[in-house]
Amino acid sequence: MTREQVFSLIRTHLAEELELDPGTIQESTRFREDLEADSLDLYTLVQELEDSYGVKISDEEAAKILTVGQAVDFVLASTADTSSGGTPASVGDGEQGP
Repeated sequence: MTREQVFSLIRTHLAEELELDPGTIQESTRFREDLEADSLDLYTLVQELEDSYGVKISDEEAAKILTVGQAVDFVLASTADTSSGGTPASVGDGEQGP
């Protein structure tokens, strides 16, 4: 799976869910500030990603995903880690927990 494929799925989902022109959604687009997505919109996006790619996104991880690009990064990191037998990587500020 390529970055463009994941981005395309996320962009299509957001455009349909929020009734937007897909061309207005870029990787730098922020969910809340730019798209005015609410908690329910973000929840349905998380469900779509989990269903489409078999990734698991905790509430804590989802809260750190602020842009479309970060969502793409999370999916790519999670699918790469799970296909190699590891655990999904976290997306966010790069800090690791204990």
